[in-house]
Amino acid sequence: MSPMCKYVYEALTRASSFLTQNGREEPVARLLLQHVLQKTHVQLLSDMREEITVEQFDRYWAMIKEHQSGKPVQYIIGSEEFYGRTFQVNKEVLIPRPETEELIVEATNRMNRMFTSNQPVKLADIGTGSGAIAITMKLENPSLQVTATDLSSGALKVAQTNAQDLQAAITFKQGDLTEPIASEMWDIILSNPPYIGYDEAPTLSDTVLNYEPHSALFADDEGLHLYKRLAQELPKIMNRPALIGLEIGYLQGPAVQSFFQKAFPDARVEIVKDINGKERIIFCEISE
Repeated sequence: MSPMCKYVYEALTRASSFLTQNGREEPVARLLLQHVLQKTHVQLLSDMREEITVEQFDRYWAMIKEHQSGKPVQYIIGSEEFYGRTFQVNKEVLIPRPETEELIVEATNRMNRMFTSNQPVKLADIGTGSGAIAITMKLENPSLQVTATDLSSGALKVAQTNAQDLQAAITFKQGDLTEPIASEMWDIILSNPPYIGYDEAPTLSDTVLNYEPHSALFADDEGLHLYKRLAQELPKIMNRPALIGLEIGYLQGPAVQSFFQKAFPDARVEIVKDINGKERIIFCEISE
C-alpha cells in the first residue's frame, strides 16, 4: 500500500527518504516526479505546494518502487538526455552515457582537421544501440553521410525511432560488426562496442547487471574480443585519409592501441582520457 500524500512537496520528501533508506540515489525522486507531473525542474520547484491527485501519486509511487528494486530511471521514464537531445531507450539498448558525448566532441574536432569541408565524408557507427552516436554526429555535422549498424533488430528499431523523432537522415543496416558495411569504403568509423569482461560482472551495479542488455555489455577475451576483430576487419574498408574512434574500458587502452597500431602501422593511434582522467577513447588517424 503506497503512503498517500496531499501535496507535491510531501510526495517528493517521502520518496526521497524512501530511496535514500534503500540505498538508491535521492535525485531520482525529483526526476520521476517531474515525469509524472510533466513539469520542468523550475516548474516543479514553483509548484511544490500544489495538490497531487491520488492517481498521480499512485503512478509516482509505483515508479519509485520500480527504481527501489533496481530498474534504472531511464528505463522507467523511457528516455535519456544525450548531447542536449532526448533519446528513447528501452531494455533493447544500453542507456547512453555522458562519457560518450566526449567521443562526439573529439571525433568532430579530428574530422574537421582531417577532411576539407567540400568533400563528402562517409561515417559508420558500428553497434549503434539507441543511435546516440550516429544521430548526434549527423545532427551536429549535417553534411556527413551516416550509416548505423547493429546486430540486434530490437536495438535498430529504437535507433530508427530516435532518428525519426530527431529528424536525422541515417541509413540503418543489421548485421555483425563490419559485415553490413563491408561492400563500401569509409572515411570515419565510430563504435562503442561491448567491452566488459564476463569476470567483471560481479563488480557491476544491480541496475546495470539486471536490466541493461548483456549482449551490449559483455565481450569475450576479457572484453577485448570485438576490438581484435575490428582491428582485423577495418583495414580492408578504410579510405585514406581516415579516422577510427572507439570507446574503451578504462584499463583497455594499451591493449587496444597495440591492436590498431599493428593493423595500421603508419597511423597515429592515440589514447584519450575522459573528463574524469580515465582512459576512455582510442583514436586511429590514418594518413593519406
